[in-house]
Amino acid sequence: MQSLVKSSHKRIYLTGIQSAAWEHPADRTALKALKAIPALDTIIKAMFSPTFEKSIRLATLASAVRVSPKQFGKLHELHLEACKVLDMPKVPELYVSQSPIVNAYAVGWDNPFIVLNSSIVNSFNTEDEMIGLLGHEMGHIKSGHVLYKTLLHVLLMLSQYALQVPLTGLALEALILALREWDRKSELSADRAEALANQNPDAVIRSLMKLTGGNLIEDMDLGEFIKQAEEYNQSNSMLDNMHKLMNTLYLTHPFPVIRVVELINWVRSGEYDAILNGSYRNSQKKTYFDDMKETAQSYQKDFEHTMKPMENVMEQVKDSAEEIARKAKEAFDKLNKNKR
Repeated sequence: MQSLVKSSHKRIYLTGIQSAAWEHPADRTALKALKAIPALDTIIKAMFSPTFEKSIRLATLASAVRVSPKQFGKLHELHLEACKVLDMPKVPELYVSQSPIVNAYAVGWDNPFIVLNSSIVNSFNTEDEMIGLLGHEMGHIKSGHVLYKTLLHVLLMLSQYALQVPLTGLALEALILALREWDRKSELSADRAEALANQNPDAVIRSLMKLTGGNLIEDMDLGEFIKQAEEYNQSNSMLDNMHKLMNTLYLTHPFPVIRVVELINWVRSGEYDAILNGSYRNSQKKTYFDDMKETAQSYQKDFEHTMKPMENVMEQVKDSAEEIARKAKEAFDKLNKNKR
């Protein structure tokens, strides 16, 4: 691991903070809508047994490096620091996995853990960037995102291996697209957690720029980068909106330029500084209707169109949860066998 540029500031430990303090209203609206579908809970309970989670962890233990004081020692220190800043109730296990894909993720449900791909570890060269990256994944954990992210991962495996399950064809596609729509919104919350973890929003923006243009930050300009987002947002013709929809359907994350603007707007709103000043201690969780009011109107309409096919899909599969769970386990066992 490369030597990291040290932080130039002392971070505030956000003792007692809850995820509601930073969650994006679009994320909360989407997640509450997902949780409100009874069939989804049925499938989750059938699929995600303790042994299944253990299987996922063992596969990672066998194929990645577990971070500890003796392995990636500096990364271990920064991991503990991020946990203290965001007041994590439990330190999640951290792994580094060899991969050319610049990515990181949290997986699991009862005992979630974090995996950093080696390429992202090599791309981030400051302590603030690395603590932010870890805080981003901790934000997913603390917000309860990992259960649904893991569900999406399993369904993608089912699709990849084309197993003969009751949930096939357009039904499976609709369910995956609906979960992906929420998944993209969850990243907006995690970006805020990232800024609170490193307490350096500029570092978060640099990280997003690196995810867009590679590790060539000296050749990029923030002002020009923001102009790209403005140009994208101002393209609102019917044809443009159709292209935007088709371009995002299969994405796991929102476009980086959009994430930068969302983060800047949040910081400028004063909420970021208010949290650092301790106002989160008196905050209460907002109701579904509060979130709907705060969520952009365009997103509400988009989510309504996305959730309707998902509701229909869940009605089709609610009586077949055990079969889906069995096939999901077969897919995971097959994947592990191929890795070995």
